[in-house]
Amino acid sequence: MDWIHQTREFLGHWGSEMGQWTVILFRITVIIVIAWLIRRALHKAVGGLRHHLTKGLDDVEGRKRAETLGRVIRYLVSVVVVVVATMLVLSEIGISLAPILGAAGVVGLAVGFGAQSLVRDYFSGFFMLLENQIRQGDIVTLAGQTGSVEEVTLRYVQLRDYAGHVYFIPNGQITMVINMTRGFAYAVIDAGVSYREDMDQVMAIMRRVAVELRQDPEFGPRILQDLEMAGVNEWANSAVVIRARLRCQSQENFVIRREYLKRLMQAFDAEGIKPPAAT
Repeated sequence: MDWIHQTREFLGHWGSEMGQWTVILFRITVIIVIAWLIRRALHKAVGGLRHHLTKGLDDVEGRKRAETLGRVIRYLVSVVVVVVATMLVLSEIGISLAPILGAAGVVGLAVGFGAQSLVRDYFSGFFMLLENQIRQGDIVTLAGQTGSVEEVTLRYVQLRDYAGHVYFIPNGQITMVINMTRGFAYAVIDAGVSYREDMDQVMAIMRRVAVELRQDPEFGPRILQDLEMAGVNEWANSAVVIRARLRCQSQENFVIRREYLKRLMQAFDAEGIKPPAAT
């Protein structure tokens, strides 16, 4: 009869434990399902917001920037939801979170000291994308290097200079951005002539060349305004430097400047005005 009594006690104890584990498993399942639903809902909300912001936007780079930010925000949402759900599940199965949080704090502190530059790169990249400071195809100066932007990520910016050299610049090293192709640009012209030349005549020729350039069917549409004449800018050792500028479409200032200088040299030759080195 003792073994019958012991069997009943064992079955009762086993049934009680099974009932507890069933409740725990049910709670864990509920936590996982709710976490999955919250994650999915937040992802949809981020996607809807991105779609609303880019709706009707013709700027391809603007859409790419919005997509990149959307991916970053979705990733952060997923990390937060998974961490919170994991902590709740561990609490349900009776694992104390205090030692884990303490160890995680120590490890996180050590990793933080070792990965400060990496974290700085990602934060800088996030805000550069958020503020739309740089876009693919822009001509910029970053960390002392000038070139065309080929790629912008949260980690680095890829530049290619005029010689074809490629630079990978970590975002954390970018303290100032000089963007030379945002909205419009200026083709700045410094024309040096001999001291014996008539400055009024020289400036009149420069204006005439600018008018002719604006009437050119190939180059004219790229120029936004008439020539702005600043006047005599410098008394150099052997030349008087006259400065002017043409307002151009973004990234067209280099082409316009070269074409203008070529035509200006031809006009100077036709009028008998020689560069100082040729006098």
